[in-house]
Amino acid sequence: MLEGLHDDAHNRALVARVHPPDWVNPEPAKRYNLVVIGGGSAGLISALGAAGLGARVALVEKRLLGGDCLNFGCVPSKALLASAARAQAGGWGGPEAFAPAMDRLRRLRSEIAKHDSAERLRNAGIDVFLGAGKFVGKSTLQVGDRLLRFRKAVIATGARASIPPIPGLSECGYLTNERLFELTELPRQLHIIGAGAIGCEMAQAFVRLGAQVSLIEMEDRVLPIEDPEASAIVGKQLEAEGVELLHSTSVVRVEPGRLILGDGREPHWDALLVATGRSPNVEGLGLQEAGVAYDGRGGVVVDDHLRTTNRRIAAGDVASRHKFTHAADAMARIVIRNALFGGRAKVSDLVMPWSTFTSPEVAHVGMTSAEAEAMGDKVATYTASLDHVDRAILEDGVAGYARVHVEARSGRVLGATLVSAHAGESIGEMALAITSKLPLSAVGNTIHPYPTVAEVWRRLAGEHMKTKLKPWIARLFGTIFRWA
Repeated sequence: MLEGLHDDAHNRALVARVHPPDWVNPEPAKRYNLVVIGGGSAGLISALGAAGLGARVALVEKRLLGGDCLNFGCVPSKALLASAARAQAGGWGGPEAFAPAMDRLRRLRSEIAKHDSAERLRNAGIDVFLGAGKFVGKSTLQVGDRLLRFRKAVIATGARASIPPIPGLSECGYLTNERLFELTELPRQLHIIGAGAIGCEMAQAFVRLGAQVSLIEMEDRVLPIEDPEASAIVGKQLEAEGVELLHSTSVVRVEPGRLILGDGREPHWDALLVATGRSPNVEGLGLQEAGVAYDGRGGVVVDDHLRTTNRRIAAGDVASRHKFTHAADAMARIVIRNALFGGRAKVSDLVMPWSTFTSPEVAHVGMTSAEAEAMGDKVATYTASLDHVDRAILEDGVAGYARVHVEARSGRVLGATLVSAHAGESIGEMALAITSKLPLSAVGNTIHPYPTVAEVWRRLAGEHMKTKLKPWIARLFGTIFRWA
């Protein structure tokens, strides 16, 4: 069993697929069209996409294929959220609910792992090398005693949890997303440092499963990158479910069983989860030998076409400020087009939605409210509460709203936020509108099934169209109708 993984049947099945103990690295080809370093979302899509187009491809992964998303991120966290929601609905949270939830999480993860397995990649014609890869020249990568020569390479090593320099933290021990999903016992008192998406999601999951949970955040609200109204709704819901919110403070020191906060409070803790952002994985790759510029905070330095300072080498998610699986996917597709086919696709052209999967969910794409305010009367903003959207009322009654920013003259959609159940499922409509440069009226002319939360977009389109009905036009029609 690999270090850090709980030893059970599900994890053994997982490892057998994404890091087989008996795997033998193949003899390298004379030269590869593409070598991919990193077997997460970006790396897998780059490798499979290139191999599917006939390229000779090698993929290098030092730990688990599937990367963060499969093993320590999206897959296990959403499985845990689903189990926690069921536990809350059934009123059976607590230690007796935690063990089945974690067992289900690991079972589902091991089943989904077949899509990212070494065997599947090999069957797709990809040479899979398990081990640490390091550049030893501008067109050569070393894995163990194997040398992989390439025409093009892509660095897709992703990111890991960023650990703040808090005195006593390392000595007292802490959890990150890489260890959280291997727990076998429910923590009695879980403190989470950082109230971003990961912190809020896990706070809600663990409090629903019966833990006492506190969220510690330096800013004055949870989800600091979201609209203040969205943050307030999620914060209120977390508090209603029993999460203690410790705003506008930080952890000064960690002691065994006790935290020292900047505001003087000293809460006790049983488990500590660090969720303070992500740091790019650039260490040990031999980037200097490859002539690739990088820094420890921003990752590999790239231009708008994802080219590094070595034009043979591109970079994917390790260079992204958006640490999402779908961002890794989009960047991998840019790499394939640009590196193998001389394309000119740009990262700056990407329209990147995101969602935080709390209850209610918060989804966003494009321009924020702060950016809209800065544009003054060039941008028009429309907001609708979900109090009058039937599906939202029927779903769970949790407060929410939808907001759209449009170009004032043309009505072209510039940004949107939705706070509701399943908001992540509905934000795609606004992402499509922004990507296709559609006016909000196009959304209003689209028939939406009833009852759905997405109907709210059509409602906002109606509010926008009302502003186009000038008073003199209304008077004219009134005259015509009276005459008729």
